[in-house]
Amino acid sequence: MMDKPRIAIIIGSTRQARFADKPAAWLLEQASKREDMTFELVDLRNFDLPLFDEVASNAWVPSQDPRAVAWQNTIGTFDGYVFVTAEYNHSITGALKNALDQAYTEWARKPAAAMGYGGVGAARAIEHLRGIVVELQMVPLRNAVHLGGGEFFKVSPLGQNGAMSEVEAVLQPSLNAMLDELAWWANATRAARQQPAAAA
Repeated sequence: MMDKPRIAIIIGSTRQARFADKPAAWLLEQASKREDMTFELVDLRNFDLPLFDEVASNAWVPSQDPRAVAWQNTIGTFDGYVFVTAEYNHSITGALKNALDQAYTEWARKPAAAMGYGGVGAARAIEHLRGIVVELQMVPLRNAVHLGGGEFFKVSPLGQNGAMSEVEAVLQPSLNAMLDELAWWANATRAARQQPAAAA
C-alpha cells in the first residue's frame, strides 16, 4: 500500500448561518501539511439528502434513493473521517445524524475523528457521535479537537469574529494528537480490510 490513506473532513451542518466553514477550512489547511494522509472537504450541503426513508439500512438492503446512493459512493472512497460538528441541544446536528444513517457498509471498519465547536467545544455532541459510530462499526478516536469557551468566542461571529490563527496555538496540541491517532487507525484498518478472507 504505497498510497496514503484518504480522509474526508465532513462539514456536519447545513444551516445558511453556520459557523462550520471557518474551522473546517482551518482544519483542512493544517491537516494538509501532513505527509502521511491526504484530506478532502465533504460538505453535506452538496448532497441534498432526504430524511432517511429506505426500507432498511444498506447493511441489509441496497438503498433506492439516488441521492443516498451518491452519498454512499462518495464516502465509500475514503479510509477515515473527521466530522466537524456543532452541538445542538447536547448532541450532533440533525443533518449529520441523518447523513450517518444513510450509509452503513461504507463507514464500517474505518476510523472516525471529530472537531467540535461551541460554548463547550461540542464535547457532549462528540460523545454522542462516538456512540453512533460504534454502532456503524467504525473506530471512534479518543482524541478530538474542541474549539470552545474563550477561544470559540474569539473567532465566532457571536464574539470577536477573529481569524483562526488567533486560537491556533491552543488547538494545535489536540489537533496533532488526533491526527497522529487517525493516521495509525487509518493504516491499520485499511490493511485489515484489504486482507483476503480466511478460508472456511
